[in-house]
Amino acid sequence: MSKQENEFGTFVVGFFFGALIGAAVGLLFAPQSGEQTRDQIRQKSVELSEQASQRAEEARARAEALLKDAREKLDEATKDLQARAKEMQAQLESMAKKGEEAVESAAEEVKEEAAEA
Repeated sequence: MSKQENEFGTFVVGFFFGALIGAAVGLLFAPQSGEQTRDQIRQKSVELSEQASQRAEEARARAEALLKDAREKLDEATKDLQARAKEMQAQLESMAKKGEEAVESAAEEVKEEAAEA
């Protein structure tokens, strides 16, 4: 999904860059006075600047949302791993206790057999 968003972002940047160049070329070759052309260039540059600012804000908002989502998933995964680690630790402690009991039981049996012999 990140690759698609990156490709989309590249497309949007290319689209606006192409629109800017096309508008500039169109204005330069238009049959108008220099003052009218400069006014149009100023107006278009303001419009394009506002559009670029709006797109940048939208991209920032999407990036923040993605970052928030990633942090939530990381927190969830961390909690899950901690719970699993506690379960495994409890299992290991139980197994160790059973092992100790088995060793003690075997030692008692050996002592009893040695005492009988």
